[in-house]
Amino acid sequence: MANVETEFLREQVQILREKLKQYEEKDFSEQEVLQTRGTFRSYETAASSLAEKRNADLLVGEFDKYSEEMSSQLHSFQAEMAEMRLKLESLVKENEMLHEQLKESLEKQLESLPTNAALANEASTGQEAIKNLQEQLLLANQERDNALQLWQTVAQEMDRLQVVYQKHMTDAHIHVAERQKQKEELANLQQLTKQLHGAHEKVEQTNQQFLHTVSEQQREIDQLQKQLRQAKLDAKVANMKSEEMVAVGKTLEDQVKRKEDEVLAARGKEDASDKRGQQLQTAVTQLETRLKAAVQDVEQLKGEKTRLEKHLGELQTKYSELELEKYEAVSRVRDSLQILEEANLQKDQALLREKQKEEEIQTMKQAIAKIIQEAAARTRKEVENAKKLHNVKISQLTSNISVLQRECAEKQSLIERALRDKRAAEEELEKVYREGRGNEKDYRKLEELQQRCLIAERTKDDLKICLSAVQKKMKQLELNSEEELSRRHETILKLNEVLESERKESRSVSEERLKLVQENEELRKDVEEWKKSAMEAQQKVTFQLSTLRHEFSVKEQGFKVQLQEMEDGYRKSIEELMKLLMAQQKTSHKWKEETTNLTRSTESRLRKLRSQLNDQKRHNQELVSQLETNHEKNIELGSLIADLQEKSTRLQKRLDQAEERAVEASKQLSRVVSQRRKTTHELDLEKI
Repeated sequence: MANVETEFLREQVQILREKLKQYEEKDFSEQEVLQTRGTFRSYETAASSLAEKRNADLLVGEFDKYSEEMSSQLHSFQAEMAEMRLKLESLVKENEMLHEQLKESLEKQLESLPTNAALANEASTGQEAIKNLQEQLLLANQERDNALQLWQTVAQEMDRLQVVYQKHMTDAHIHVAERQKQKEELANLQQLTKQLHGAHEKVEQTNQQFLHTVSEQQREIDQLQKQLRQAKLDAKVANMKSEEMVAVGKTLEDQVKRKEDEVLAARGKEDASDKRGQQLQTAVTQLETRLKAAVQDVEQLKGEKTRLEKHLGELQTKYSELELEKYEAVSRVRDSLQILEEANLQKDQALLREKQKEEEIQTMKQAIAKIIQEAAARTRKEVENAKKLHNVKISQLTSNISVLQRECAEKQSLIERALRDKRAAEEELEKVYREGRGNEKDYRKLEELQQRCLIAERTKDDLKICLSAVQKKMKQLELNSEEELSRRHETILKLNEVLESERKESRSVSEERLKLVQENEELRKDVEEWKKSAMEAQQKVTFQLSTLRHEFSVKEQGFKVQLQEMEDGYRKSIEELMKLLMAQQKTSHKWKEETTNLTRSTESRLRKLRSQLNDQKRHNQELVSQLETNHEKNIELGSLIADLQEKSTRLQKRLDQAEERAVEASKQLSRVVSQRRKTTHELDLEKI
């Protein structure tokens, strides 16, 4: 089951890694496309990347749920193991109590043994019991030797496991140091991200200020456009008026020429009208001077008009240049916003990856801490239970050997020596452990040795549990046999008492002696039958003991096979965990490189953006200065237009005055002509 689950987890981890690689490649390609395309495509690619991130988050959530279920199953199995251990401890205590009770009952029976003829009858049963006890002692010695061999093998395995634990602890310390470095780098990255946030906020503020200035410039440009339109309209009106004035001047010139012709014709006819003609000529000359002045004013207006048209063309070119610069500035701002959005997306991706890494690290740390704590608690409990069981068994064996055989005293001394050596070794280990607290390497070695010892003691405790179960069955059978023997001894004692009473009565009564002898024979037959039944019961007990020993050996072999399988599974799981740790280290290294690259790229982009912003600020300052100059020029143009309007009004007034004078002159001419006609008519009449 463990192998199947580990394979399934590996497959899921590989699938998730492949998908993450695909997402990273897609994000990288989409970022390149975002740099070349516009804002609309950037939003679409950002939305697709967010959807893919959500899918990856869902997969990671499913994997976390599965890991939580597996951890809950492990906790349930651990709880069941703890319950089984408590039950085993209670059974061991009950067995100890029963053993003490049996010991007390045997001592009482030995004290209450008869000294007279009953000893002769029970000698055979005592010898058989002694033989059985000797056999049991031999079996106990064999079991002790087997236990010592198992203890040696377990000690070897403990040494081997301590070496493995040392390696694992060194790798774990290296991993912890790397994690601390990663945390420091993450803190630095967080500081950099905060700085980037501050720079981004400053850039946004500058962008807002720039947009505000651009909007103000647009308003001023609109006002200038309106003023230019009004100036154009005023210029058109002035042109129309000037054209009208030119037409009026031409008509006046034609009239003046006609009048000169009429004056020349009248000079030849009338000398009296010379004075009036001279006056008219003076008036005409004045009008001509006025007309010349008006023509000069019109020419000046035309020149000013051409100048204004040239200035308007220059303003239009400047306005087109300003619009182009404005469009370029807006495009730059959009590009900068796109770059900032891309940087924010990359930063969010890096933060999500860092959070996932931190969560995985925390889960791994928690799991490792739980495993270490549980292993330490289990090992301590198992070591204490094992010590108690060993001490109780040793005391029981020593007491039985001291009571039944003196030959076992040598073996008991050997056992005590072994215990002393063990205690001395434990004391030396404690000294080394105390001394090794100063040195980290020795401390790691001791921890690895302790873990190996704990694992070996676990296996030893499991075997001891099985042995204790078999021993319990053996003890139960022995107790049953001893109870039957005690009952039979009680019956024999009762029969002996009856025999003694009958012997006393036979001395007094001789007639009843035969009857008593017959009764004694019958009682002896009954005793023989009881002895036969006791022998049969003992044979049955021995047969059952042999079968139980065979079953115990079979179970021992099965448990050994299970222990080997568990060790193989444990080794495989350790190898898999090491592989996973190596893979995680590689991925963390890759993520570090990616984060460093991202920070470098973001820093370079921020530098470019800052340079672009500085350029834009300079360009904006230039534009502001140009706008100020244009504003001043517009003010000057407004003043010029006002002057031109005043001049045009003056010219209109002059033209009105000239028209009035021309009308008066025409009236005077008509009067003069009528007078001349009258005079000519009168002269003709006089001549006639």
